[in-house]
Amino acid sequence: MRLQDVGTAGLRARMRDGGVTLRLSPFTVRVRSDIPHLAADVATMYRDFEVAGDDEFVDFHVAVLRSPHWLSRLQGRAEFWFDGQRSFTPLPAAQALAMLEWGINWCIAAHAHQYLLIHAAVLERGGRALLMPAPPGSGKSTLCAALAHRGWRLLSDELGLLDMSTGLVHGMARPINLKNASIPLIRAFAPEAVFSASMPNTAKGTVALVRAPQDAIDARLAPARPAWVVLPAWRADAAAQLVPVERARAFMDLAEQSFNYDVHGLAGFQALGRLVDRCGCHRFEYSRLDEALACFDALEESAP
Repeated sequence: MRLQDVGTAGLRARMRDGGVTLRLSPFTVRVRSDIPHLAADVATMYRDFEVAGDDEFVDFHVAVLRSPHWLSRLQGRAEFWFDGQRSFTPLPAAQALAMLEWGINWCIAAHAHQYLLIHAAVLERGGRALLMPAPPGSGKSTLCAALAHRGWRLLSDELGLLDMSTGLVHGMARPINLKNASIPLIRAFAPEAVFSASMPNTAKGTVALVRAPQDAIDARLAPARPAWVVLPAWRADAAAQLVPVERARAFMDLAEQSFNYDVHGLAGFQALGRLVDRCGCHRFEYSRLDEALACFDALEESAP
């Protein structure tokens, strides 16, 4: 059964009473909430994802609940809970969807050590994966959203899951997280994209989520083999420029943007070494999306 078959009213009741279990492959996440509008947001962002049975194994039990403290409740604040424990500082309930997404990211980054976890946008074309590791403010998510709506299959905007034994990278086709000026930019660039409501005054400014395109959701179980590592950077008025970079630099950026590289020790070092050895590695600057997409189309077409 898909989430859209539950209906918003049914989803609201399930989230309030015992939670709904979503298959966010390769993980299952049970989500509980007493915030009514969060059910509608989850229904929009995850409508085509499968609902797991109540007796199935759950990787992460999470909840976004109204704060029990009288002052926080008066201020309309909510809390993120993981495995029965409050995990973060309360935020306004209007930011519940962002809190849920950030919380799930944290659960995976802190616990899913069966993968080497890389903070990177990951997209696929022709069975080959493009990895874009980058810190906040680099334009990674903006570029990811544009590529995902112009022929590249979205695996992930935030979390690249590298299987160290096979060398394949997995994704979940979860929503893309945009902020501030990127929101109207992508609205204009991809009018077909499905957005959440904008959530102002977060720690990252105004944020909005963009549902993964349907092709990405339909193929979300299919991993891809890394072929390119691109280090993106948005620069005002910069012409789009894709420049080869040393594999050692790409390795260091991947290691720096990994959540659990240190946990894996030698195995992580070797896995990243194999990844960069098989990839074309580039640095990329851009300011205009149409020029950026032309560069990536040329990169894909020139691959052997």
